[in-house]
Amino acid sequence: MAINKKDITKALETITAPGEGKNLIESGAVKNIVTFDKEVIVDVTISNPSLQAKKKMEVEIMKVIHDLVDQKTDVKVNVQAIVPVKPINTVENKLPGVQNIIAIASGKGGVGKSTITANMAISLQKMGFKVGILDADVYGPSIHLMFDVENARPLSVTVDGQSKMQPIESYGVKILSLGFFTGANQAVIWRGAMASKALNQMIFDANWGELDFLLIDLPPGTGDIHLSIVQSVAVTGAVIVSTPQNIALADAKKGVAMFAQADINVPVLGIVENMSYFTPEELPNNKYYIFGKDGAKNLAEDSNTTFLGEVPLVQSIREACDAGHPVALQDNTPLENAFSEITKNMLTELVKRNKALPPTEVVRITALSGCSTN
Repeated sequence: MAINKKDITKALETITAPGEGKNLIESGAVKNIVTFDKEVIVDVTISNPSLQAKKKMEVEIMKVIHDLVDQKTDVKVNVQAIVPVKPINTVENKLPGVQNIIAIASGKGGVGKSTITANMAISLQKMGFKVGILDADVYGPSIHLMFDVENARPLSVTVDGQSKMQPIESYGVKILSLGFFTGANQAVIWRGAMASKALNQMIFDANWGELDFLLIDLPPGTGDIHLSIVQSVAVTGAVIVSTPQNIALADAKKGVAMFAQADINVPVLGIVENMSYFTPEELPNNKYYIFGKDGAKNLAEDSNTTFLGEVPLVQSIREACDAGHPVALQDNTPLENAFSEITKNMLTELVKRNKALPPTEVVRITALSGCSTN
């Protein structure tokens, strides 16, 4: 007597599909049943690719057909493992409550990147925005010095049942820096992985709360820390800081190129030129272009990005930062106006970026090709 396909189907309904909670027929695991007189061929799929799982399924099917249908049936089972592909979750921002994450970068050290970060944060705060700074320059943190909180230590607070670091607040700006956790004379001797772990703790184990802007003060160059940041959070845009001389501009180009890489794809909002010119107090109408003229402006044009503005080489800027009182705190001074103008230009480019481009995604790579490292 020929084998009945309905009997085979009924027998297979007694086997539970692995990890499904349904039988093989209900779950759709059985793709085909073919009967030829005393021969049965069953095609079935499972999600476990191991040989042990395949063999177990084959034995179970053969046994149930022999027990419930016909012991003399020649049963052939073709088991195929299909591992379900998990969809990639597009992360727009892994920091709830933080609206815009702006990376402040420079290809070369000593160009005043932290100074620009500090004063831009003050300008944003004076405009009514809620602002935070993450000092990601793990080997040379300075933001805690510029905001006169050198001796402060973040406290632990409980948020939704979890212990979090409470950022230090100064001049209305929330700050976290490795400088809070190391001594003034203590050198940080870490490999890239250790530095990245410390940064992730300051990013995700902190109670940042509601922020319009989180400015990330990056270290010089285009190395491990930069990659770690773009792999950890979705950076809305980047601001590149340079001085006018050729050697600084050459490194600034690398910074622009890094963010423009297809694998990273963080929009560069513009370039700021620091130490643009020097004007002596006794000759207020004179400008001396010590490091060259219009270097960053020309770089912005060549890079098809925006020139956000220039900051002169003025002794009071350095003195104010050393004293922990950024010059942008002063009202209606030429320097305060310069930083305010740069910040307004950044905001203009940010609005354009958010209207024209989709949210930045977190980078999902472990290595980059074509990125120079300093």
